[in-house]
Amino acid sequence: MARLILFNKPYGALSQFTDRGSETARATLSDYIDVPGVYPAGRLDRDSEGLLILTDDGALQARISSPRHKMPKTYLVQVEGEPGAAALAALRAGVELKDGRTRPAQARRIDPPALWDRDPPVRYRKSVPDAWLELTITEGRNRQVRRMTAAVGFPTLRLVRWRIGAWEIGDLGLGAWREVG
Repeated sequence: MARLILFNKPYGALSQFTDRGSETARATLSDYIDVPGVYPAGRLDRDSEGLLILTDDGALQARISSPRHKMPKTYLVQVEGEPGAAALAALRAGVELKDGRTRPAQARRIDPPALWDRDPPVRYRKSVPDAWLELTITEGRNRQVRRMTAAVGFPTLRLVRWRIGAWEIGDLGLGAWREVG
């Protein structure tokens, strides 16, 4: 039976078990998870938070992380500014990036979600409003969500992956993990 672990990755933690090539110690998965033989299915950038799935099943790991399987991944995205209908339509149609056009995304404005505090907190500017989006993509290019929101004129301030396929963070606390069957 394959092991499947849902982990709520904190901001600043690396999506790997060791930190090579850094002069200062950075948090890694081994600071949170002491389960032998599991590996992350995909990645989250160091400055992103939220759901990371770990498994000991290589085929499942490939199904989750490979773009060819088109597994949807949903992000809660705090952006600088207030995206209107045109920006959302552009995200839904697919955005032209330096490495090509993205697949169409599901995109909508949402009320600010009830999330854990981020450490360090997002810098707020009183003169610049911000807004929250829910964005679902079916590929996983490097820093894709951040590049997509910037391409439509709204840089990402905070990025939280909330769902991968049918798995959701739900009430999983920051830095916490649970095994699912």
